[in-house]
Amino acid sequence: MTSPIWKLAHGRQITLGPQSVIMGILNVTPDSFSDGGRFSRLDQALEHVDRLIAQGAQIVDIGGESTRPGAAPVSAAEEQDRILPLFEALAGRKDIILSVDTYRAETARLAVAAGAHIVNDVWGGQREPDIADVAARTGAGLVIMHTGRGRTKDPDVIADQFSYLRQSLDIVGKCGVEEAQVVVDPGFGFAKDTWENLQIMSRFEELADLSYPLLVGTSRKRFVGAVTGRENASERDVATAATSAILRCKGAAVFRVHDVAINRDALAVADAMLAAREQAEKR
Repeated sequence: MTSPIWKLAHGRQITLGPQSVIMGILNVTPDSFSDGGRFSRLDQALEHVDRLIAQGAQIVDIGGESTRPGAAPVSAAEEQDRILPLFEALAGRKDIILSVDTYRAETARLAVAAGAHIVNDVWGGQREPDIADVAARTGAGLVIMHTGRGRTKDPDVIADQFSYLRQSLDIVGKCGVEEAQVVVDPGFGFAKDTWENLQIMSRFEELADLSYPLLVGTSRKRFVGAVTGRENASERDVATAATSAILRCKGAAVFRVHDVAINRDALAVADAMLAAREQAEKR
């Protein structure tokens, strides 16, 4: 890991490593796979932010366009109309870190100007590379995610991770983004079938060779439903918490989840176990 401190916009930072960091999900969209339409009004969204904070989220990730498979694209203007009032309403609050879930450079720029601290890009800077310039100019934290969409993948899931993510890291590095601003996400569920997702989980330790902190987003994903038989996405939170605990023990630092409370408890157990192991090793 390059740095235990994740440097963010507006002078904020997060310490990574000693304790799990939870990123609560807030989709202000009508069609997200799990919570579409629930938080479309500003008052609903603000209430949910307070709920996520009360449950233990340190970060809230706000998105205005669904990234589920087959979702209808929206214009940049519509995406911005959905999310910018929320960032403006939350700007300046010291009890939460704000993340914008977008691949659009202009949306990222406007969101950071409105108060966002982190840019979370599901295309890892490869769809709109100018998004890395936004991070470089503003000092925003940058989540670089792996995706298998729109390309031929390497049959080895970890080799494909390294191939794609190193291209992304090369893009952001050339734009002047500091290493301490970057966190990497293996992109569970993004053009990956159940077997591929489970392979990434089982071999997760290998991603440490990227030398960046790792964020994971398994929450309510289809592969979790396939393993448990839970067809309804909202019934997958217990299994999600199991994946969070497993991945914490394998090196993940940040957890993007819908149900903060259940994941907080699962991660508290994992954190306690890791701390006990570290203490025993020092004796």
